[in-house]
Amino acid sequence: MTTTLLIANRGEIARRINRTAHAMGMRTVAVYSDADRGMPHMRETDEALHIGPSPAAESYLVIDRIIAAAQQSGATLIHPGYGFLSENTDFSQACDTAGITFVGPPASAIEAMGLKDGAKRLMAEAGVPVVPGYHGADQNPDVLKNAADDIGYPVLIKAVAGGGGKGMRKVEASAEFADQLAACKGEAKRAFGNDDVLIEKFVSSPRHVEVQVFSDTHGNHVHLFDRDCSIQRRHQKIVEEAPAPGIPDAVRAKMYAAAVQAAKSIDYVGAGTIEFILDAETFDFYFMEMNTRLQVEHPVTEEITGVDLVEWQLRVAMGESIPLAQDEIIQSGHAIEVRLYAEDPDAGFLPSTGQLDRLSLAAIGDGVRIESGVESGNQISPFYDPMIAKLITAGASRAEATRGLIAVLDASIVEGVKTNRAFLARTLSAPAFAKADLTTAFLETNASDIEAPTSVPSDIATLAAEALVSLAPATQHATLWSKQGAIRLNGSRALSVSLAGPDGEPQRFSVGANGRWLDDTQFGKPGNAKAVVVSQHSVEVRDAGQTYSLSLPESLHGKGAAQAGQGAVTAPMPGNVLSVAVTKGAQVEAGQTLMVLEAMKMEHRMAAPKAGLVKALHVSAGAQVKDGDILIEIGEDE
Repeated sequence: MTTTLLIANRGEIARRINRTAHAMGMRTVAVYSDADRGMPHMRETDEALHIGPSPAAESYLVIDRIIAAAQQSGATLIHPGYGFLSENTDFSQACDTAGITFVGPPASAIEAMGLKDGAKRLMAEAGVPVVPGYHGADQNPDVLKNAADDIGYPVLIKAVAGGGGKGMRKVEASAEFADQLAACKGEAKRAFGNDDVLIEKFVSSPRHVEVQVFSDTHGNHVHLFDRDCSIQRRHQKIVEEAPAPGIPDAVRAKMYAAAVQAAKSIDYVGAGTIEFILDAETFDFYFMEMNTRLQVEHPVTEEITGVDLVEWQLRVAMGESIPLAQDEIIQSGHAIEVRLYAEDPDAGFLPSTGQLDRLSLAAIGDGVRIESGVESGNQISPFYDPMIAKLITAGASRAEATRGLIAVLDASIVEGVKTNRAFLARTLSAPAFAKADLTTAFLETNASDIEAPTSVPSDIATLAAEALVSLAPATQHATLWSKQGAIRLNGSRALSVSLAGPDGEPQRFSVGANGRWLDDTQFGKPGNAKAVVVSQHSVEVRDAGQTYSLSLPESLHGKGAAQAGQGAVTAPMPGNVLSVAVTKGAQVEAGQTLMVLEAMKMEHRMAAPKAGLVKALHVSAGAQVKDGDILIEIGEDE
């Protein structure tokens, strides 16, 4: 009989799992919510079952519905992917009760590693190095503060049930501790339903280095080398690469041994990741946490080892041994991954929801791998993580992989939502990245090298204007032609085009109608150092990781700008109002926090666009708002 696998996830990871399962001859079943109806992950499986409304809490996180879908489809295996229920002991146990194989570790291993404080106590007992800190059960604020004072500042307060940067605060001095503790506990309670915390010594030059481990039911435990995930924003990974550059072989060997020992100590089964904090100066390393699932960044490990980790997961779940012994797992080359998100770096990385009018991800050159859960025409909804794709390149060297990934970013096009594409390309192009000068403070330390350009060189602007004019008929930029008057047959066509750079000042360019235009098929090819992308409101010129954007005249004074100028604060996306900090009639200063909006699993501070009086307050705490709703109006002082 054909084995049936139900994939209890969505997006790119569901497609990734489905691809391997089909290659192994399995029958696959997808689940989907209202928001995901018609999405690629449900179309590519052999069967797709609806499990509920759009919010994850009413669909992808409802254990009974997932189990019922598995029973209805005749699935004998459930792969949880990552996120959602992948590290949920109740889900693992529910699978066992229903007689369905959970593709992952036993519930006992998930539980052992589920809370950071307990995990660190276990690892210390197993001889794995841990960061000095307080992992006790007594949560009295005075006890916690005394522990922090004894450890010495700076310290990190971390939610024991935390993850993804939630429930984490750095404290620089004793006087700040109480306020930071309250903030951390509040966030942890909302995010995880558990406000217990631990205290750790803050490593001043930390790198985030992790080791991929794999275990089976026959007592075999191996590692598949390491990854560096140090480049982070708000403790969320931006760039991941394998192997981690610049680590002495002796240190790597100790890390691998510690990681394998960690897996052995809890009788682990399946794919897991041991995450370490590595001191970039001393190369001392400490256990941070274990992820008892497949990682988002697993493709970089696959690219340097040639191993299909999902296939290994499925085989081990069905009782087979790990296919390779430790000395048969060979590392070769270098791989880098970035996460392309629908978010706006110019607006504090706010998620950008809406329709993907156009998605063209450039799989150019050798060693390029693209993992995406969406296509042109799909919606980036406010209900889930706004990742558009993972872009991965592999090469014989780190430099080769970096060049390839910058070329892929330069050649990719996303229209309809804002993205971090240009930000990623600038990050990879930073001199410190080329030197592998990596710590978790990389973005702050190298901010000046990663900032968007504030001016546009004249040759870049001319190229943008020429491209725009060349495409004017095809892209229906009618205003560019209608304002020029009649065009004499057989005569030269010189047009004047108005564009505005980052400073907002319009400039006029007189260019020929047949300029140098690089179409989509030419992006990234040898000899094409620049790519030009024309969208509805702007022209972009991309040159070796740098993006120069010029606005079209009609987009200079859009609706959003007019509203901001009038003092209206609008919701940047659908969400829930967590708190309101002002009342009608209150005097506010420019930049003052007016309210906190929770959306896309993050808290967003809504600030006053100018000084003045609160003329109108349209929402209160607990209100649900839609994208573009006016929240508060600020008027002039009386």
